[in-house]
Amino acid sequence: MTLQMPTVKPVDGRFSPGPSRKRPGWTPDFLKNAALGRSHRSPLGKQVLKEVIDLTREVLEVPDTHRIAIVPASDTGAVEMAMWSMLGACGVDVAAWENFGYAWITDAKSQLPLNDLRIFKAGYGELPDLSQYTGDRDLVFTWNGTTGGARVPNADFIPEDREGITICDATSAAFAQELPWDKLDVVTYSWQKNMGGEAGHGMLILSPRAVERLENYTPPWPLPKIFRMTKNGKLNEALFEGSTLNTPSLMCAEDHIESLKWVREQGGQKGGLSWMHDRADANFKILQDWMDKTPWIENLCAVPERRSNTGVCMKIVDPRFTALSPEEQSDFASSIVKMISAEDAAYDFGSYRTAPPGFRVWASGLIEPKDIENLIPWLEWGFETQCAATF
Repeated sequence: MTLQMPTVKPVDGRFSPGPSRKRPGWTPDFLKNAALGRSHRSPLGKQVLKEVIDLTREVLEVPDTHRIAIVPASDTGAVEMAMWSMLGACGVDVAAWENFGYAWITDAKSQLPLNDLRIFKAGYGELPDLSQYTGDRDLVFTWNGTTGGARVPNADFIPEDREGITICDATSAAFAQELPWDKLDVVTYSWQKNMGGEAGHGMLILSPRAVERLENYTPPWPLPKIFRMTKNGKLNEALFEGSTLNTPSLMCAEDHIESLKWVREQGGQKGGLSWMHDRADANFKILQDWMDKTPWIENLCAVPERRSNTGVCMKIVDPRFTALSPEEQSDFASSIVKMISAEDAAYDFGSYRTAPPGFRVWASGLIEPKDIENLIPWLEWGFETQCAATF
């Protein structure tokens, strides 16, 4: 029997995993005083970019020992910048379990001429055996699988006395999950994930060990201009003070500054970062509690401590659905997303195109818990309505 259509919608139905929704209460009014139409090399432009770096250090609680830079091409550019500049000095391990991690495998295996490469790979919703990493090699991995809904629960698999450097793609983890700075030598992310920023800008955070690698190792392959972090064998310090390698958008930078200030103001004495972590956890719990009591849907990640609290990935497990062909399953799930979107109740919450058919709901700290609660009846209505039309 088809459920009656819900009457209450999320106030903000944007559940996209990136670009994700803006912070609550966001308006474009801040642009009236923004540094628009100004050179990023002007005193004002440099001031804006340096403020991004300084606020990032404060809000994300980055140690003073680490360097922070704004780099081109979003998180992808930041990861590839690190890979092209640092890998090849020793053996390399690449661990991946979803689409973006698979891209780093392609880079390491098919694009970079790495002679000593090991691949640790798992499917969507799972983790590979990370105990295979012994610390005497470099490691490239994603902290949180943006498209697969599985994350590493901690960094215990990285030895304290490691010799290699660790390159961590943290784009859907930063500001939602704890990052152990002592275990991570390169951390990358983009503004448009957990901070609701605009696309195109990546963040690159380097430990002293990463800086040492850059200053003492020259890769055997040519580096494009936008990948070069050193000059005359030394770190290009200007890059880590806001002198970017290409032309950044000051509008996007000003927008990110406003978001960082908003996060800083949350949480009282506990701090804005902890508040963001807690709110993502709370939003995830709403979804997981619903999945636990609903027989037709499950978390794509079967191991509770590995489940993402940002991109929450769900699979449909109703026997009638699982009996369908892969193409029919994809059509079934897509029809639910389209149906709910057509009612202006929620948008962009379908599974990633190469992931198992189902839903992916963004649940980070910028999402209001009430919106998550009000989404659930729509998912139930969409499923029952599609079942009535299909079976």
